[in-house]
Amino acid sequence: MGTHVIKMPDIGEGIAQVELVEWFVKVGDRVIEDQVVADVMTDKATVDIPSPVSGIVIALGGQPGEVMAVGSELIRIEVEGEGNHRESAVVAKPEPQPEPEPAQARATAPAGQAKVNVEDAPKPAVAQANSSVQAHIPREADERPLASPAVRKRALDLGIALRLVQGRGPAGNIRHEDLDAYIEQREHSPQSAPAPAAAYGQRTDEKQIPVIGLRRKIAQRMQDATQRAAHFSYVEEIDVTALEELRVHLNHKWGASRGKLTLLPFLVRAMVVALRDFPQINARYDDEAQIITRHGAVHVGIATQSDNGLMVPVVRHAETRSLWATAEEISRLATAARTGKASRDEMSGSTITLTSLGALGGIVSTPVLNLPEVAIVGVNRIVERPMVINGQIVIRKMMNLSSSFDHRVVDGMDAAQFIQAIRGLLEQSATLFLE
Repeated sequence: MGTHVIKMPDIGEGIAQVELVEWFVKVGDRVIEDQVVADVMTDKATVDIPSPVSGIVIALGGQPGEVMAVGSELIRIEVEGEGNHRESAVVAKPEPQPEPEPAQARATAPAGQAKVNVEDAPKPAVAQANSSVQAHIPREADERPLASPAVRKRALDLGIALRLVQGRGPAGNIRHEDLDAYIEQREHSPQSAPAPAAAYGQRTDEKQIPVIGLRRKIAQRMQDATQRAAHFSYVEEIDVTALEELRVHLNHKWGASRGKLTLLPFLVRAMVVALRDFPQINARYDDEAQIITRHGAVHVGIATQSDNGLMVPVVRHAETRSLWATAEEISRLATAARTGKASRDEMSGSTITLTSLGALGGIVSTPVLNLPEVAIVGVNRIVERPMVINGQIVIRKMMNLSSSFDHRVVDGMDAAQFIQAIRGLLEQSATLFLE
């Protein structure tokens, strides 16, 4: 037996240090080739670290939240053969324990492609794969088991906590058939389900959550933005009745062949057109070098909520895209961001940001700038309200734009005129497409 040492890889971009975000294995776990063992984070993205070998984890090189140098030791794995570590002193193997359960990690290779010896494969907690009774896996309340997005959505719809489900896929992956088996067990053994907390029972529990990884980056960026930029917000209401009628019509006519349109592609188009007259708003401000860079290209950041926090993937060259091309790119980027698959390039380089809380958009919000940008356009929800038009009370669909600007760069008059330009384009939607 030998030892294979995985070192913190050089992720590129001249980065010398990265933050260790999360371990997906622990000492004593058996890992297979290409299995993700850890997540690390740069200033721009979270990166999966896979294992190039199969074996037993014998040492971890850091704790989540620790900043580690590129080239430092990340993990040691006991392997068959010599391995790549030739020191005479070998890390002691853990005391013999019962067969470890499958490591709760994400496999980067599709099922069936991982190279694993049958005798070395993790043993399931249940003796027979076709048994309808499963043993609950003892996981922590905040542990995130390995499962596909489709399985996660189904479990959410069924009200099933995935940490209670035994996964029999590669590396403990929870599959649809594992959910089926869990449901069957729960139906036949209702007493095994965890008892709900009493509605008025006294609680004394508490939980400390380390601020690490993406959450730490978000906190740092928000704090930095509010401390460095001179924020001011401007709110305007927009009558989107005609725009919504156009959107519904386009979806009815071409939705099946081109995809459904939400409001966001229309907003992106309105921003692109309005920025032609307000180039000072499509800008980035380097306040250390005291340089404002105005961009001809419109790279729109789309604020996207994920399980790990707020992320801002970028629709590049929005000025070249049609409504459907914009909608398709927004959907693709949102999925990539929420599943942790967005690349560093897809998460950087925006020149202006669009943020929306959808149906939860409220009446007014005060969005925080995405530095070094100087403007962010915030969308509030659409509501039907009585309005007076030509002396008559009519019901119209109204929506507020709550936008923020960096007053060091953008004058109040320019900000107001920019939002008014967007308003005019959206209320007279044909002007979105006139050249």
